[in-house]
Amino acid sequence: MPSIGAKILGVLLYMIPWSDCLTFGNHLYIKYPLTQIIQIPAIPILLIERSIPFGSLLLFLAIFIGLVRNSQVSYFLRFNALQSLLINIAIIIVSFIFEIVFSPFSNSLFIRTFSSTLLISLFSVIIFCVWSCTQGNEPDLPIISQATKMQL
Repeated sequence: MPSIGAKILGVLLYMIPWSDCLTFGNHLYIKYPLTQIIQIPAIPILLIERSIPFGSLLLFLAIFIGLVRNSQVSYFLRFNALQSLLINIAIIIVSFIFEIVFSPFSNSLFIRTFSSTLLISLFSVIIFCVWSCTQGNEPDLPIISQATKMQL
């Protein structure tokens, strides 16, 4: 059973992908201002990433080298760190594709609906991961968890 500190750090690790997927909700934040509340947990990560030059890269490297590749850290924490980084990489790839392919159509109903659906889906995934961490379990996401277990 992981310690309370490991559970809290596991929850905090999932704020990294959450901070990167917030851009998908721009249309929701304008139409429904109350939805801006979901940005609050990601504020510390956003401050770190934006205040330090190459902050997101340095944060990624610090977590990867300091937690994932450190054999003295518990498996629970290493698993959650790597899984949150893999989710973050997937979000970054999707956001690049989204920006390159769909940027000319950014105001269409289809794109707004797709981006809002993507935000809500990612929010659900991260809530599931956070809930699993608070329970002391490893979140089991179909493809990402298998890739995480192969790397550890």
